[in-house]
Amino acid sequence: MRRFSQVDVFTSEFLRGNPVAVVHDADGIGAEEMAAFARWTNLSETTFLLAPTQPGADYRLRIFTPGGELPFAGHPTLGSARAWLEAGGVPATEGRVVQECGVGLVTVKDDAGGLAFAAPDLLRSGPVDEADLAAVAASLGLAPEEVVEAAWVDDGPGWVGLLLRDADTVLGLRLDFAAMGGYQVGVIGPRAPGGRAAFEVRAFCPDLAVPEDPVTGSLNAGLAQWLIGSGRAPTAYVAQQGTVLGRRGLVRIASDGTDVWVGGDTVVGIRGQVSL
Repeated sequence: MRRFSQVDVFTSEFLRGNPVAVVHDADGIGAEEMAAFARWTNLSETTFLLAPTQPGADYRLRIFTPGGELPFAGHPTLGSARAWLEAGGVPATEGRVVQECGVGLVTVKDDAGGLAFAAPDLLRSGPVDEADLAAVAASLGLAPEEVVEAAWVDDGPGWVGLLLRDADTVLGLRLDFAAMGGYQVGVIGPRAPGGRAAFEVRAFCPDLAVPEDPVTGSLNAGLAQWLIGSGRAPTAYVAQQGTVLGRRGLVRIASDGTDVWVGGDTVVGIRGQVSL
């Protein structure tokens, strides 16, 4: 038996964020069994906490969707850090947790009572060519000219990001997941001024067996690096995600000139043991 946690991420209210299943003390579990458990939980991600192998890391994390393993994902990073700390983990540096995963070392810091991770460097960035843009736009029920701007914002899962005119356009998309194929698609649009969030975000990854992800740290990290870097977003803002799924995820973004930090609240909702 191994310790098990389920953490709701990007929310202070249990059941309103994006849950991640976390298996503690996972050394000795094979990749096939990890993948099978991830398929069984049927959450967007399931993670496994292992002893680190790189100097400076507090733990190593493997991240699985129902469709396969990812080198990095955001809400599992925050949720796993919360589970590790609550289970008694003590970081080598106070106030900083260093996670080892497929993209290398990722730093997680305390963010005014929540947690925030430093966005890893993008593996792919830059403009989207006409053929890719046409295919992605069609899968969202849009014409290419309805997209304000598009860019690759891949920090591990393979994201292509689309900036749309406004939040209403984001919320009203007409989706064709079959047409989306192997693209992992993130869309963002500005919300009306004066609300709790500046942007509305949605994430689609049917190729990973997650048609729409409730709240997505890796996507928000990539979008923030792109939009802050291009001057289309301020250096600090809040993004809302999960609205059409009945969630109320809030993602806090802040650039300090060196790193883009992606943060949010976390709630440990389930504690127990699992037979793996």
